[in-house]
Amino acid sequence: MGLTWQRLRFNLLVTIGLTSFCLLIKTISAQEAQQPWYENLPAVAMDYKVHIDAGKEDCYHQYVQAGATFYVSFSVVRGGDGMAGFAVRNPAGEIVKPYQWQATADYTDQVSPGGYYSVCIDNQFSRFAGKLVNIYITVVKYDAWDKYAKEIEELQLNMQNFTTTIGTVERNINDMLGYQAHSRHRESRDYALLLDNNSYIQTFSISQIVVILITCSIQVFFVRKLFEVKTTTKSRI
Repeated sequence: MGLTWQRLRFNLLVTIGLTSFCLLIKTISAQEAQQPWYENLPAVAMDYKVHIDAGKEDCYHQYVQAGATFYVSFSVVRGGDGMAGFAVRNPAGEIVKPYQWQATADYTDQVSPGGYYSVCIDNQFSRFAGKLVNIYITVVKYDAWDKYAKEIEELQLNMQNFTTTIGTVERNINDMLGYQAHSRHRESRDYALLLDNNSYIQTFSISQIVVILITCSIQVFFVRKLFEVKTTTKSRI
C-alpha cells in the first residue's frame, strides 16, 4: 500500500513538472513571437510603395526601441494632384506631426521613448483619384556602438577614437540613406510623370489623326456630290 502511494505521488509530481515546463516554454515562445525580428539589430531601413484608394486613409505601424532614432519620409509618386495628407503618432498616441496636404514630408525623433509609431497617409480630399505613395523608414540605435565599446574596454583596449569614428560613419551612412531615399522619390515621381505625358500625347495624337481622316472623308464626299451630274431620259409620246 505504501509503495503504491509513493508511485502515485511520484507520477503526480512528474505530471505537474512536465505541465509547468510546457507552460513556461509556451510563455517564452509567445514573448519571442511578440518581439519583432529586427529588435536586436543596430539599424533597420525599409522602403515601401503603397497604393491609397480615393477617399481612403491607411495607417502603418513601426516598432522602435527606447533610445533609438526614428525617421520616416513619404512622397507621392503618381495620382491626382500629386499630394496627400501625412501624419505621425508616437507610441503614446499623440500626433507629433499634424496632417498637411503636400507632395513630400518627413519626420525625425532623435530619442524615441520606445513602442509602436503610427504613420498615416490620408487621401480623403481626393474623391476620384488613387495615389501611389513611397514610404521610407529607418530605425537606428546609436548606443549599440557604446555597448560595443564597453566590450572592447573589457579586453583592456583603448578604442575610444575608433568607436567615435564608427559612430560618425554610422550617422553619415544614415544621412546618405535618407538623401538616397529622397532621390529615389524624385526619380519615381519624374518617371511616373514621363509615362503619363507619353500616354497623353499618344492618345491626343491618335485622336487628332482620326478626326482629320473623318473630316477629309466628309469633305471628299460633299465635293463629289457638287460635281455629280444627273442624267435624265426623255420619254417618247
